[in-house]
Amino acid sequence: MTTRTCPCGRPESYDACCGRFHAGAAAPTAEALMRSRYSAFVRGDAGYLLRTWHPRTRPGRLDLDPRMKWTGLEILDTGDGSAFHTTGTVTFRASYRGGSLHERSRFERVDGAWVYVDGDFPA
Repeated sequence: MTTRTCPCGRPESYDACCGRFHAGAAAPTAEALMRSRYSAFVRGDAGYLLRTWHPRTRPGRLDLDPRMKWTGLEILDTGDGSAFHTTGTVTFRASYRGGSLHERSRFERVDGAWVYVDGDFPA
């Protein structure tokens, strides 16, 4: 069992937090999916990222740069995305060695599961 804190920034261990989603459990909210996708980027899990990408916007393949070192995630805002919604947004800042990425991501449910649709970069 992994005891390190989850890469997504929650105080739980990876196994108790994002690891369970990577292992096949469904993320209950758009924010939980976003956090698990960030953790997948940290861990280099392209398969999970592709599985949780909306079929209409999913790329055919995803090549992750193993030199990319993600250093932290900050959730700035959420809109809808709960168990009672079919769409949601999560605005976040993901830091990496040398900079950061600020994105407003859109999520939808497909067959009951949250998936990433796309994102834009707010000013």
